[in-house]
Amino acid sequence: MERLVIIPTYNERENIENIIQAVLTLPIDFHILIIDDNSPDGTAAIVKRMQVQYPDQLFLLERSGKLGLGTAYITGFKWAIEHKYEYIFEMDADFSHNPQDLLSLYDACANEGADVAIGSRYVTGVNVVNWPMSRVLMSYFASKYVRFVLGIDIHDTTAGFVCYRRRVLETIELDKIRFKGYAFQIEMKFTAYKCGFTIKEKPIIFINRVLGTSKMSGGIFSEALLGVIRLRLESFFRKYPQK
Repeated sequence: MERLVIIPTYNERENIENIIQAVLTLPIDFHILIIDDNSPDGTAAIVKRMQVQYPDQLFLLERSGKLGLGTAYITGFKWAIEHKYEYIFEMDADFSHNPQDLLSLYDACANEGADVAIGSRYVTGVNVVNWPMSRVLMSYFASKYVRFVLGIDIHDTTAGFVCYRRRVLETIELDKIRFKGYAFQIEMKFTAYKCGFTIKEKPIIFINRVLGTSKMSGGIFSEALLGVIRLRLESFFRKYPQK
């Protein structure tokens, strides 16, 4: 199997069964790795029950507590490399990312020459549904700020809907990725860019969650704003491995 979708979870019992079904019924085959941070609402128990139905497609890693989005994905990336997946996807559990768009991201990497494909909210304007205007503006101008500071031509730098080819994750030295929240997404894209990989944005419509509770916080946003300055300064002194 070539394709693995990594979905971090914390208290997603209202969404997890439906998102798994939606991915596993797509017209091409995907495997799913759920990384659950000891959700008190029983998310992992639902996944375990579904593993009986999908023993060869659905996998679960349970962690001891809420350890952060970035560390969840790093754990998942290492698992994907170990299990020889070629196309590794990040996706949210709450349907803010449409599972159908996995096909577009896969096509960008498999057939259009991309090493990294981003499901972008901003490459064709602003494609966000059910966010308050204050949050839309905050996210949109934060991405513009990141583009300016880091000097990268990516419209949606904080996007969490991404496909990586395995060689990207093998090259960029995952143990040196340090940020945990939205800054993690920025750091991954910036590092891939500095390593010389081809990054392509594919337009998506981002729909804010209907069920469950958002994990966004002011601390996560502050980490992103301050983290990009640190990334830029350190990039002048760091030698990035090349593809």
